[in-house]
Amino acid sequence: MTSTVATALFSVKEYHKIIDSGVLAHRNVQLVDGLIVEMPPEGTEHSYYGQTLADRLRLALAGRALVRENKPITLSTNSELSLDIALVRLPPVIYLSHHPYGEDIDLLVEVSKSTLTFDTSVKKKVYATEGIQDYWIVDVINKELKVYRCPSDGDYQEMITLTVGSVISPLAFPDVEISVAEIFVS
Repeated sequence: MTSTVATALFSVKEYHKIIDSGVLAHRNVQLVDGLIVEMPPEGTEHSYYGQTLADRLRLALAGRALVRENKPITLSTNSELSLDIALVRLPPVIYLSHHPYGEDIDLLVEVSKSTLTFDTSVKKKVYATEGIQDYWIVDVINKELKVYRCPSDGDYQEMITLTVGSVISPLAFPDVEISVAEIFVS
């Protein structure tokens, strides 16, 4: 006899109702493709490298983009994820009534150590399906920056790995150069 187990999928609207009920008040969760996923807490390296990059982006893009840290984005794939860093369009007041949508996003950044496999597989496909043009992963373990671009057919067609000697620019801001060494400075 074979049994199957059904998974309950939630819409963003249902997820918001669950959040509003307080059931998830003390849990670090995200909605990923309709599933509520519990995320591990940030370690010290994660926090440090994320803050370093966010500060650099904030300085370089003042008045040109909003740098959001650890704030949700809402995607059409029944996903609502809290990104380590999201560069989104201005003005900030538009996010008073909703979290940024895919079309508001210029760059997504995940800082990864314990979630590296999840970020390079499940989340990567969610962002590619949404059409996010520029997705970076700060790989804390290997001290590398993984850059994903050219989303098509639910995945990224271009992936490059940059090391400490490399420099990169966000696609939306080609005049802004970020040194990978600046991210991993300690």
